[in-house]
Amino acid sequence: MTDRIWEYEGYLPAEERLRESLCTLGNGCFATRGALPECAADDVHYPGTYAAGCYNRLVSEVAGRRVENEDLVNLPNWLPLRFRIPGGEWLSPDTATVLDHRQTLHLDEGVLERRTRYGLGAGRVLAVRQWRLVHMADPHLAALRSEFTAEGFSGELDVEAALDGTVRNAGVPRYRDLDGRHLTHVHTGAAGPDTVWLRCRTRTSDIRIGMAARLTATEPVADLPAPARAVQRVTLTLVPGRTATVDKTVALHTSHDPAISDPLQAAVDRVGAAPAFDRLLATHRTAWAQLWRRAELDVPGEPGHILRLHLFHVLQTLSPHTAELDVGVPARGLHGEAYRGHVFWDELFVLPYLNLHFPEVSRALLRYRHRRLERACAAARAAGRRGALYPWQSGSDGREETQQLHLNPRSGRWLPDHTHLQHHVGSAIAYNVWQYCEAGGDAEFLHTKGAEMLLQIARFWADSATWDAHLGRHRIRGVVGPDEYHEAYPDAERPGLDDNAYTNVTAAWVLTRALDVLRTLPEPRRRELVERIALDAGEPDHWEDVSRTLHVPFHDGVISQFEGYGDLAELDWDDYRKRYDDIRRLDRILEAEGDTVNRYKASKQADVLMLGYLFSPAELQKLFRHLGYRLDERTWQRTVDHYLARTSHGSTLSGLVHGWVLARCRRAEAWTFCQEALRGDIADLQGGTTGEGIHLGAMAGTLDLVQRGLTGLETRAGALWLDPVPLPELSSYGFSIAYQGHWGIRLRLTSGQLEIAVPPSDLPPIDVELPDRAIGVQAGETARLLLTDGHEG
Repeated sequence: MTDRIWEYEGYLPAEERLRESLCTLGNGCFATRGALPECAADDVHYPGTYAAGCYNRLVSEVAGRRVENEDLVNLPNWLPLRFRIPGGEWLSPDTATVLDHRQTLHLDEGVLERRTRYGLGAGRVLAVRQWRLVHMADPHLAALRSEFTAEGFSGELDVEAALDGTVRNAGVPRYRDLDGRHLTHVHTGAAGPDTVWLRCRTRTSDIRIGMAARLTATEPVADLPAPARAVQRVTLTLVPGRTATVDKTVALHTSHDPAISDPLQAAVDRVGAAPAFDRLLATHRTAWAQLWRRAELDVPGEPGHILRLHLFHVLQTLSPHTAELDVGVPARGLHGEAYRGHVFWDELFVLPYLNLHFPEVSRALLRYRHRRLERACAAARAAGRRGALYPWQSGSDGREETQQLHLNPRSGRWLPDHTHLQHHVGSAIAYNVWQYCEAGGDAEFLHTKGAEMLLQIARFWADSATWDAHLGRHRIRGVVGPDEYHEAYPDAERPGLDDNAYTNVTAAWVLTRALDVLRTLPEPRRRELVERIALDAGEPDHWEDVSRTLHVPFHDGVISQFEGYGDLAELDWDDYRKRYDDIRRLDRILEAEGDTVNRYKASKQADVLMLGYLFSPAELQKLFRHLGYRLDERTWQRTVDHYLARTSHGSTLSGLVHGWVLARCRRAEAWTFCQEALRGDIADLQGGTTGEGIHLGAMAGTLDLVQRGLTGLETRAGALWLDPVPLPELSSYGFSIAYQGHWGIRLRLTSGQLEIAVPPSDLPPIDVELPDRAIGVQAGETARLLLTDGHEG
C-alpha cells in the first residue's frame, strides 16, 4: 500500500460501517458514504448522502418526554445499482459467494475503486469493477462507472439503478428511539429516455431537494415507476473476456444552493449537460491535483500515509466550495449521523490548519459564526448577561442544539445532558478569529465582523464574572469545561462547576485580545463599532480588571481543573482496567454501576492541558503573569503528570492534545499519544464510533500537529515564529503554507536543519523569528538554517 491509496482486502461485514466512513467521497458541498451500491441500509451497511448545512428539526417521545432534535438530513440515496442473472437473486456480498473483494480509495484522485468476483457456481464467475466519484470541480455532480465481465460463461445480466427517496436517519443505534423520517413529498419521474428524477423536501425546515440520474449503457435503458424510487433497468449481454459498462451520472441540488430557481430543474439541466464519465473523471482529477498542491504534505512512512488520509477527509468536508456556503465545521464531517451533524468547538482544531492553506474557507466558517451573532446575543440576554453566548452545539440557525437527554448504551438509561454549559465555545470562536487574522493579515475582517464577535464574546465573559471579596478575585460559576466527565459537584442539586481553569484562562485571553483590537481599530471604525454594540464608556476598564483578576484554582502545587477538584476522590484505575477491556468511556461504566464520575479525579480529556495546546509555553506563562500567578516549568510539568495519570482518553482529541503538550515537555512519551491521535479513526479506537462518522477535529489536529505543534510555528506580530522540537520518530518532514499573501512557502525540517523556500513574487520579505535570531527571507529565496541543540528541545 502506497501513501497515495487506502485499501481494504476481503469482505468483512463487521468492518463495513468503519470502511464506509473512511471511504466516504465528498467535495465540501455534499458527501456520500462508501457503501456498496448493491447493498441497502441494514445492520451491516449504511449508505448515506449528506449536504452541508441541510438540517431538519423533529420532535420525538423519549423516556416519557417530548424532545426536539435538529439533524443533518440523510438525503435520497443516489447510489443504488444492483445486478443479477435473469431469474436469479440480486447479487450482494451478503447473499452470494464472494471469491475476491477489494476496495481502494485513490487519495490523489478522489476516486473509490471497488473490485469483487462473485462465484455463480459451475465454474461461472462475474467480475465487478466500479469507479465512484463525487465531483470536486462541479460540486453538484457525482458519478458511478460499473464494469461487468463474465468468466466461464455467456449470457445476460439484469442491471437496476435507482434514486431512493425512502431513506431515513438511522445510522446511529442510540438515536433509533428518535424520529428519523426527515423527508416528505417524494415524487419521481422521467426526463428523457435515459434520465430519471426525484424531488422531495424536508418535513419542517422545508428545504427542497432535486436529484436527477442519467444511465448510459450499450443496451437500451428502461424506466420503471416505483413509489418514492426512480428506477432504471438495462439488460446487458455478457461475453467471456469482454467488459460491459454502465455509467450512472447524478446531479444534486437543494434550495439552499445559490444562483438557481428550482432545485429539480437545476438537477435535470445539470445532469443533461454533464459530459461522459471519462471527461468527468479528467476534470475531477485536475481539481484534486490543485487541492493537493495547495495542501502539500511530505511526511515519510506510516504516519505520512495516515496524515494523507486525514487531509483527504478534511478537504472533502471543507473544500474551497465550502467558502460559498453558510455552514460551520461539522464535528463528524459529512460522513455520518453521529452528533446529528452538529457544529461544536471542533473548528478550534480545524481552522489553524485551514488558515495556512485555504484562508477563504476559514473566513467563510467564521462568517457562519458571525451570521449567528445576533442569536448568541439573544441567548446571553435570556441568561441575564450582556454580550454573546454561543451555543455548545449549533446547526442551522444558531440556537442551542445540545440534546436534553442522552442514552447510556451500557445501562440503557436516558440521562439529562448538561453539556450546554460549555460556554467556552465562545472563546474558541474568538481564538479562531484572532488566529485567522494573524495568519492571513485580513485587516478588513478583523476590523469589522471579527472585532464585533471578539468584543461581544469578551463582554459576555466580563458580565459572567462575579467578584468574590473573600478571594479578592473574579469568578465564573456554573459552567462545564471541555472535560465532559464533570458536569456537577457530587450530590449537587444543580449542574455546573465553578472556576474551570480552562474556561477562566481563555476568558482572560479573550478579554485581553478584545482590548487590543479596540485600541488598534481605526478611529472611524472604532466609533461605528462602539455605537453599533452600545459599548459603555466604563466597560473596557472593567474588562481590563476582570482579565487580571479571574480566579485560577490550584491544589497540591498543580493547576486544578476547577474549584474543588482537589477534594474529589481518587479512582482505583488499576481495578477498572482489570475489570473492563476499555475504560475510555468511564462515565458510562460508572453510571451503569450506579456511581458517577463526578465523584472522582478522572478526566475524559484533561482540559487543563488544553491550555498547553492553545498557547506556547512562553505565551502561557505570560497569560498567568497577567492574571497574577506564577507558572514556572516545574509547576506545568507537575500539572501534566497529574492529569496524565488520571485521564481515560474518552475523546479522540485527548491523544492529540497530550501528544502536542508532551512534545514540548516530555518528548520521550509524546510519540505514544501522537500515534493514538493518528490511529483514532483508522483503528476505531473509540469502539464503533467511526462507523457513525469520522472525527474531523482529530484528523485536522494531527495535520496541525506536524504543521504547528512540532515546528512551534506561530503567526503573530507580523512574523512567522518557529521553535522546532524534533521527535526521533518524525525527524524529517516538509509542508507548504500560505502566509500574508505568499502562496506555496515551503518548510522542510531535517535533523538539525530548517529550510524555508519562498516562491518568487513582488511581495515584501517574510520575517522569521527563531529563539536565538530573526531573519528576513526574500521572495524567490531559500534560507537554510542550522538549529542548535537548544532549538531542538
